[in-house]
Amino acid sequence: MNKEYKKAPDVLTTKDLDYLKDIFGWHHTAYKVSMDALEFINDKQVANMFMEASKIFYDHMKTVISILKEESSNE
Repeated sequence: MNKEYKKAPDVLTTKDLDYLKDIFGWHHTAYKVSMDALEFINDKQVANMFMEASKIFYDHMKTVISILKEESSNE
């Protein structure tokens, strides 16, 4: 029998998980690169921009983790 849903169920598919893994990886790499670059930046304004960017990357990683935690608590 086919079930009809009025609203899509709140689930993550394997494709969603693969995409979240990619997103986390991109931001993790960008975070590491921006933090490592700070060692070589002498201009304070540029260093501040790199710090701000690294905070954004870190926040995005935390968002991905919170999505995964929420999904695991719904099981």
